Parts: sequence; structure tokens; C-alpha cells
Amino acid sequence: MSGRRGRGPRGCSFGRCGRERGCVGGAARGGTRPGRVHGPVRHRRGGCAGSGPSSADRAQRRQPLWSKAGSRLYRAVDDGSWWGCPGLPGRDPHRPFGSPQGRVPTVLPSARRRPAPLDRHPEGTKSVTVDTVDTLDIDVAEPVPAGTGVGEVRRLDRVVIRFAGDSGDGMQLTGDRFTSETASFGNDLSTLPNFPAEIRAPAGTLPGVSSFQLHFADHDILTPGDAPDVLVAMNPAALRANLADVPRGGEIIVNTDEFAKRAMAKVGWDVSPLEDGTLEGYRVHPVPLTTLTLEALKEFGLTRKEAERSKNMFALGLLSWMYHRPTEGTESFLRRKFAKRPVIAEANVAAFRAGWNFGETTEDFAVSYEVAPAVSAFPAGTYRNISGNLALSLGLVAAGERAGLPLYLGSYPITPASDILHELSKHKNFGVRTFQAEDEIAGIGAALGAAFGGSLAVTTTSGPGVALKSETIGLAVSLELPLVVVDIQRGGPSTGLPTKTEQADLLQAMFGRNGEAPVPVIAPRTPGDCFDAALEAARIALTYRTPVFLLSDGYLANGSEPWRVPETGELPDLRTPFATGPNHTLADGSEVFWPYKRDPETLARPWAVPGTPGLEHRIGGIEKQDGTGNISYDPANHEHMVRTRQAKTDSITVPDLTVDDPGGTARVLVLGWGSTYGPITAAVRRLRKDGRAIAQAHLRHLNPFPANLGTVLASYDKVIVPEMNLGQLSLLLRARYLTPVHAHTQINGMPFKAAQLADALKEATDA
Repeated sequence: MSGRRGRGPRGCSFGRCGRERGCVGGAARGGTRPGRVHGPVRHRRGGCAGSGPSSADRAQRRQPLWSKAGSRLYRAVDDGSWWGCPGLPGRDPHRPFGSPQGRVPTVLPSARRRPAPLDRHPEGTKSVTVDTVDTLDIDVAEPVPAGTGVGEVRRLDRVVIRFAGDSGDGMQLTGDRFTSETASFGNDLSTLPNFPAEIRAPAGTLPGVSSFQLHFADHDILTPGDAPDVLVAMNPAALRANLADVPRGGEIIVNTDEFAKRAMAKVGWDVSPLEDGTLEGYRVHPVPLTTLTLEALKEFGLTRKEAERSKNMFALGLLSWMYHRPTEGTESFLRRKFAKRPVIAEANVAAFRAGWNFGETTEDFAVSYEVAPAVSAFPAGTYRNISGNLALSLGLVAAGERAGLPLYLGSYPITPASDILHELSKHKNFGVRTFQAEDEIAGIGAALGAAFGGSLAVTTTSGPGVALKSETIGLAVSLELPLVVVDIQRGGPSTGLPTKTEQADLLQAMFGRNGEAPVPVIAPRTPGDCFDAALEAARIALTYRTPVFLLSDGYLANGSEPWRVPETGELPDLRTPFATGPNHTLADGSEVFWPYKRDPETLARPWAVPGTPGLEHRIGGIEKQDGTGNISYDPANHEHMVRTRQAKTDSITVPDLTVDDPGGTARVLVLGWGSTYGPITAAVRRLRKDGRAIAQAHLRHLNPFPANLGTVLASYDKVIVPEMNLGQLSLLLRARYLTPVHAHTQINGMPFKAAQLADALKEATDA
């Protein structure tokens, strides 16, 4: 009987010893063994020292939540107390059994008191007495060897997990919660949400599949991973759409309840892939997720449809058990999210707990995994998980604060930029004003008006919106007012691929206006870098009185990573003085205000806020006379103004390009921009690991280019530029520096994969 899961009608609560009175998870009767969480527990012939409530008690209090293979879980009783195990002070059978090793409970319990949820004292293990902590480093216990009756715990350095299902299955929420708990645990991570453009795509179809991929590790990582080690497939469509990405030997968790003939026919399967050998070579875990969720929630009085919606939480609980993720944050999140519907909140929590306990009890998951925190990957500081759009939003708020100006956003909702509007609308306490306009043109028009009025003005959009805003961007160039234009790039042309990523707006940002209308362009390289890019865009706009393009993309916008929260003193001072009085003396000695009299260093014109006495001046799209700002059709003046505006852009101070060439002997340079940073860096690391000398550089400033870029390009025999377009940066480099740049392009709506990029770079360097 040793190590066997309980099979009796009232078997071991954790299915290990076969006792009929609810052993809490010890070894075979009559023996002792260290529990996974508690210390040594002795089993007796009369039942475990920690036997659960009797069948009469359970019947009286209606306690069973669900039972399968002899396992029973218990819910809270009506008076709010918990059924505790007498043999384990503070044991709570309803809560997931087993907190992640290497973490300490928030409060260590005293003997035999009713605990707070997940509150337990690992008897016989190292512990630290604390009051309240978020995380705490302690020695991680060694995994218990196989064959001792304890599930095997394997240590990994990295894992890639992909959740996949219908767009209504909650895969994005599931992935987001797993990511948040992984970030709080201290792992480095990178994510890749991938979802259809439709609000609710046809259920069970391949175009309707939504997925969320997470790569987390105990070391520094740069990409969301090339291929998932674990695939959670909620239906046949999710399995078929993602199976080709899973390497042989990978784990696949399948919701078997959804593999009906009709569902399989929608994706072209006549026979179930679970039965015809399609999944040979994979480690398949068939789990009836829907059935188990419905059984776990049957006492909540929900309709079948309502209860089925919680199956994603069951899956999340199961994966949280597999990888020893914290649980407190998810339960708190669910209760906050559904605070107005407490029954729904508790149902989701119950499904989440049931998933955890299913992993703990079922024989199919004999192995769980540990990925230690990435302690060496992060400099000291306070960290949080952050997406690109959130980082950009906070960067804009910080820019307004550091400039001492109110922040104004004029925007029209468009995927994938809408989250910035949503986030900024939450920060009225920082003087942020958000205006959701009726269209793209009205949005930028309002923003430009706010700039004229003395605000730090921003407008957000994606590629199609940039086309509509182009005339007003040209007006901002002519008026010479500060304006940040945020373009979260997506697949095009036209409506294109709203939820897929691309870098194909570079030439539009550079030249997409009538006449000579130069605009500075910058691009962040990671989700966290969007914060710094927002500050830099604001610096250029305010200092040089010009519109500025900030080119992010869908990959950065929706992806996330750990981000160190900066100290206020680390942020740049962006204060810019307004004009306060006359700035020019006429020949007759009278003092007047000239709206186009420029700063000799920056060539920026004065910023005169309306209502300032004596600073009345004319603005508009017609060409102005230099200095006075009067309307002028003089050819010589027009040429002077055009060249002056170009010179102002060319004179913007940007840092020199930094080249990563460890040995200084590389003859090949890989040059990128924007979101290609992660895949390029990962690919370069692979080549260097193989002994190849290769240099890397990454551009943030695309207009103007860094002053040393030409020298850098000339220093290498071959320059390779990977881009998610048809070679737009390569075109600019060839035209500007006459350098034979080699473009490596991809434009399939997805980011580069590091392995494929490494192979391409290897071929290019060998050629």
C-alpha cells in the first residue's frame, strides 16, 4: 500500500495512504515520512492522527465539495470556521495543500488556533517569525526522492507555458494572473498575448483561438520563448492551432470534455487526436476540466453556463500547483474583481482551489516543478510586473510631473493603443485630462489645442489613425508646438491585423505628411523601456517645440516583464519656461513679442500661453515670416523656414550609439530598432555561445540618427538589420550612409523567434 493513492469511498484526503478516514497526506499506515508542507506525521491503524470529519458530520453540514478517486475537499462551514486536522495545528483542508517551497507564510500560526487562509507552520523545517512580508528568501528544501510516497519535484531553470482556448475562455486573464504571481515570486519573465481581433470570434473555430504565452526563468531572459514546454488546450481548436509549436516531449494538458464530434469537426478532425496517435511523443494529461469545475461549484447555485466560465480558474489552479506559484494574490484579485458579485467571486476562488488540489491528489500529475527566483538577474530595487502600454502611460504621467505641466491626452480608441487612454483616465489626481474624441482627427486637434494652451499634449493611435492625423501633425510642425504622437504599430495596410504586431510605420512616421515636415522619431525596445521612451519623447517635444513620434508596437504594448520602479531623483528635469514678456527690440526702441524669434542653441521658438498680456500673436497653417510670425508668401522666407525646421530636427541632442562587441574582433554587426531587441539579443547570445564573434547595436533614435552611426556602420564588413517589415530601416540606412546593409525581414504578425533568427544570422555571417 506504500505510496498508493487512496481508493476507498472515504479515502485519504490527499490520496496517498489508502486510509478511509481522511489522512492528510502521510506515508503508508504505521509509518512516518516528512510531508510536503508539514513535518513528520505518524499514521495509526485506527486512522491518521489528522483524520477529517466523520461522514455524519459531513452530511449534517453539507461539506463535500467534490470527490473523485477517493479524494475529498471541504468547504467552509456555515459559521465561518474551518475543518482543521487535529493532527496538524491550523490545517485547513479547504485551502490548497502545499505552499510554494522557498516562501514563508505571512504569519506563522500558534498551536491549534484557527488560521488565516494558507497559514501554516512547516513543522520540522526552517522558519522565520515575521509579521507581514510579501516575499522572503529562505533555504529551499531539497526535493523528496522518488519512491517515498511523495510526488517528485524537479528543478528547472526556465519554462515556457501557453494557455490556449476560445476567445471567451478567459485565456488572457488566466495568463495575466499566472504572470502576476510569477513576478511576485521573483522570476524573470516575458509574455506574448495572442488573440483574435473579433470581440467574440466563432466558438470552437481556429480563427477564434486566443492564447497567452509566458516564459519565466531563474536567470535573465529576453523573449517569451520560441516554443511552449507546456500547452493547456481548452478545446480541439486550441489544440490544433498550437500543436505544431509544441516540441516532441512537451506536456499537453487537454480539456477532454470539449472533444465531442461536433467540436472536432469544426477544426477538421474526424477522429479524436486523443485516440488516433496524433499525440504520440507528447506527455498528454487528459483532464475533464469542465466536469470537475461544475462538480466543484455545484453548491453555489450557478447556472451551467456561469459555472463553466470558471474552468479557466481550475486550469490556473492546476498550473499554479505544478509550478509552485503563490496563490494569495490571485484569490485577492478575484474577490476584488467580482466584489459586486460575491457568489461569482467565491465560485472562481473555489474553482481555483479545486484545480490546485486536483494536481495535489491525482495520479496523472506525479511531478511538480520548481523554478527558483532570478535573484542574480535584477539589480537591487523595487520591482513590479508591467506591460508596455502601462509603462508608457506611467512615463507620460511622470513626464507631466517633471515638466510641471498638466498632461492632456486627446485620443480615439483603437487597438492596440486603447489601454493608454484607459490607464491615463485613472490619474486625474496627477492633473491628467483625457478626452475620448469622436474620431482620430478630433483627438489630435484637441491635443494640439491643449499644447497651444500650455499643456504637455499627447495623442495615441495606431497605423490607420496616423494616416488620419497626418494633416494635423503637419500643422503642429508649422506651429512648432510640443506634441507627443504615440503610434502602437500593428499589422497593415488599412485595418490589416488589429491584434498582431508589426514595425511597418517607420516610413510613414518619417515622411507621411505633405511638404517638408520633419518629425523626430524614437522607439522603445522592451515593455519596461516604454517608460523611459515616453520621458525622452516629452523631453524632445518640450525642449525643441516640435511634435515627436513614439513608435511602439503590439508586441511591446501587450507583453510584460519585471520593471524596476525608478526613484524620483533619477528622472530628468523637464521644466520648460513659458514666454513672459517682449523678446525683441525694434529700431525705434519699442519692445515687442516675436513668436518666431528662436533660441540660438535649440532653434525652438518661444512658447507663449494664451492670455499672457502683451504676447498676442497669430498662429495657423499658412507659412509665417521668420521672427514676426506674420503671414508670408515670400519665396526666400519659405525656403529659410523649411531649412530652419529641418535644422532644428537635425540638431536634436541624442546619445551616441553604443555597440556591444565584447572581444572587439567582430566583423559582423547586427543592428535593430524597437521591439526586435529581445529576439536579436537572444540570437546573438546563442551565436557567441557557439564561439562566433558578432557585434550588436540597437537604435532608439530614428530621427535624427545618433551622430556616430555612420562611423559605426563603416567599422564592420557586414551589417545585418532584422525588421518586422520589408526593410524600412535598411532603406533609410542605405540612402543616408551608402552602406550595403543586409535586411532580414519578417512580416507575419508575430515577433521573431530567437532560434530562427540565430540560424539566419549564422547563414549571413557564413556567406
